[in-house]
Amino acid sequence: MIRQFASLLIILSLTVFGLNAQVTDAEEDLRTQSSDTTEGWKTGGVVGANFTQVSLTNWAAGGQNSVSLNGLLNLFANYKKGKSSWDNVLNLTYGESKLGGSDWIKSDDRILFNSKYGRKATEHWYYAALVDFKSQFAPGYTTAEEIDKISDFLAPGYLLGSAGMDYKRGDKLSAFFSPLTAKLTIVNNQQLADQGAFGVEGAEYAGDNPDSTKLNDGENTRLEIGGYFRLMYKTELAKNVSFQTNLDLFSNYADNPHNIDVNWDNLLSLKVNDFLTTTITTSLIYDDDIDITETNDNGDPKLNEEGNPIVGPRTQFKYVIAVGLQYKFGAKKD
Repeated sequence: MIRQFASLLIILSLTVFGLNAQVTDAEEDLRTQSSDTTEGWKTGGVVGANFTQVSLTNWAAGGQNSVSLNGLLNLFANYKKGKSSWDNVLNLTYGESKLGGSDWIKSDDRILFNSKYGRKATEHWYYAALVDFKSQFAPGYTTAEEIDKISDFLAPGYLLGSAGMDYKRGDKLSAFFSPLTAKLTIVNNQQLADQGAFGVEGAEYAGDNPDSTKLNDGENTRLEIGGYFRLMYKTELAKNVSFQTNLDLFSNYADNPHNIDVNWDNLLSLKVNDFLTTTITTSLIYDDDIDITETNDNGDPKLNEEGNPIVGPRTQFKYVIAVGLQYKFGAKKD
């Protein structure tokens, strides 16, 4: 995993050094005002890296040395012409951490791509269609020893195609409604597919446990048809303080439509200067098709009254505070 992280940092570094000279905020505002009155492409993005280290020597209070590395690359490319608009976003993040003498372990990993085309119907409403893809770069494990793999590249992967109506208020608010959406779950790891991970159909065995003869492999994909809602809102809370929230809701018409899949991301960004930024991010996920084993603080599974592990759908939550270098380039995205 550390090799993959090093490769990502090299790519980010080359991107930074290949950028043109930085423009001032006033120049960015002028460029944005000009681009809003003209048609064509509006492109840009953010590249950043965060590094955290704790080093202890003869520290009476105790503790362990730790190192954490994170990199991100966020790109956008939006096109407008007449009544048509086409918005594209690519977000890549990866991070690893090391505690004491343990091995490096993945702490953050995400690939997200979204492309949405709209045709203006009224002042704020658009006929729209979108494609959304989510996955990760590297395998995920329960512990730093990397024994029990619980995820991998395209395991899971989520590909969603949708058509509906999009309500837009400038670049700050978008509410997309779709009564017809196809969601494809991909599990491109046969071991996880055999386990029925992420909602796919698991393998069939001759006996009652996976140690018996396998009759059929688990399915690598699962297709769902349902309704979809996507909300995006961003605003400037104060000078150099911005907030953005993205909420995705999906209901499978054929299987427990009342159990709605939720993906909710929030980003609070505090700009210190042109390069130094503090960010607070939260991610909340609920998917009724993903079974999670409850664990104690030491990582051991919790057991029910019969002595079996407690397994079932659970609300997943991630909270990250990062201070590091970020550089914005291209058109300013309000």
